[in-house]
Amino acid sequence: MDRSPERTDPEPQLKPEPQLKPEPEPESTEGGGLRAEPTPRQRPGPTPVDTDTGTDSDTVSVSVSDTVSDTDAAAVAPDAAPRTGVAAADAPGTDAETVRVAPEALAAEATVPALATAPAPVPAAETGDAPPEPPASGAEDGAEDGAEDSGEGGADGAGGSGEPGGGAGAVGGPRPARRRLRRVRRAALVLVLLILAPILAAEAALRVNYLGDPADGTYTRGKDAIWLGHAWVDGRKTDADVETLARRLADTGMRDLYVHAGPLEHDGTLPKSAYANARWFIAAVHREAPKLRVQAWLGDVLATETPDGMRLERPETRAAVVRSTREILAAGFEGAHFDLEPLHSDDADYLTLLDSLRAVTRAQHAQLSVAAHQIDPVPGFHSFWGATTGHPKWWSQKFFGQVARRVDQIAVMSYDTMQPLQSTYGGYVAQQTSLALEVTPRSTDLLMGLPFYRENRFGHWAHAETVAAAVRGVRLGLSRTDADRENFGVAAYVDFAATETDWTSYQEGWVR
Repeated sequence: MDRSPERTDPEPQLKPEPQLKPEPEPESTEGGGLRAEPTPRQRPGPTPVDTDTGTDSDTVSVSVSDTVSDTDAAAVAPDAAPRTGVAAADAPGTDAETVRVAPEALAAEATVPALATAPAPVPAAETGDAPPEPPASGAEDGAEDGAEDSGEGGADGAGGSGEPGGGAGAVGGPRPARRRLRRVRRAALVLVLLILAPILAAEAALRVNYLGDPADGTYTRGKDAIWLGHAWVDGRKTDADVETLARRLADTGMRDLYVHAGPLEHDGTLPKSAYANARWFIAAVHREAPKLRVQAWLGDVLATETPDGMRLERPETRAAVVRSTREILAAGFEGAHFDLEPLHSDDADYLTLLDSLRAVTRAQHAQLSVAAHQIDPVPGFHSFWGATTGHPKWWSQKFFGQVARRVDQIAVMSYDTMQPLQSTYGGYVAQQTSLALEVTPRSTDLLMGLPFYRENRFGHWAHAETVAAAVRGVRLGLSRTDADRENFGVAAYVDFAATETDWTSYQEGWVR
């Protein structure tokens, strides 16, 4: 509450104490306040009027020893003004002696200076209930602290409650709500820093990994590949299209074509209608570009994260995939390239399937090739990502090596990396190249994927994942790990989305 100004007028002479007249005990007013004439320490102002007191209007209850230090009301809450002097006769917890005086004695009493410091009670509630208990010790000191807390709990105890002395900042320092808010803000800041700090550190490390110059000679070894769409085997392409494709691939490092001949059914079977024009396409390619090999690109969605899909844990499904591979090779394909997703790390059923497929392809002198997930950038990262997102995107380096030892070719899908910049994407590809080289046998062809397509979504940003950045990253990783590796190349995904910029970046950065 506002403090009353210091008194500068002369000290009034004390008058004889008037005869006290006992009166019936007053009832609480609707607002809980009691009327009294202002003392000399109060500023002049209208006297509060009780409108529904139920007491004798000629009598009030006043403490002879108390004083009123605030100015606008005769009844004040003890927690808002501890040194006010008007007190109800029956207020609990009040030490000052209270008496009842007649109205004619009030004028004389008004000139008596206040001596006692007993706190005034809180006014009774509007329902007429008894006044609340007096404030706990320390309320006097807390009043000033609360008033200084961001200007809250000001005059009339205003803290938003509208009740006298009801401001939340009037007692006990800062309001609990403000303290809680500060704690929440600090906790949120700490959480953000805990999340951002390792991410920013990892991104900075990838940018550093993109620095430097690739070693001389780290260019194509003539063992590159490209994924082709289904249109090449379903009747939509012509001889003229094959001639154009052959011209495009001439004087490059391309050797293998992964043409889409699927997808496999969830039970592992493959309808022959899916690759009806395969024989024509294979013959046309051999006529226009004899050095190219044509492999059947077979894929399906695995039931690893959804209830619908292929289930490799079923022996009958794996057996059907093996039969479909035999049929594909019988149709003239020179190899089978498998892309089964999402394939989780350490899938023993997948390794069992590869062992069975390898026996078939070797018997027919054909290639067994797979598309592989990226390798953990940090050991065990696939487990963390799987636990937090339900999609363990990466393979452990150990599992990658186990797959690489069972196939003739392994192509890393080094795109859809979530990287926001060309520099971080290139650094990431350099890292993936090194990790793959470390565990891939020299007898197995290792191919790093190039993004010949454009998408903008959380996992893939077209401005960051460019062919130029990928090629530079591949060369950096090759230079740092095994610059002389012969069975190495790149794989472009995919022909129908490629642009002239993609082809130029591939030619200038990798082919030369």
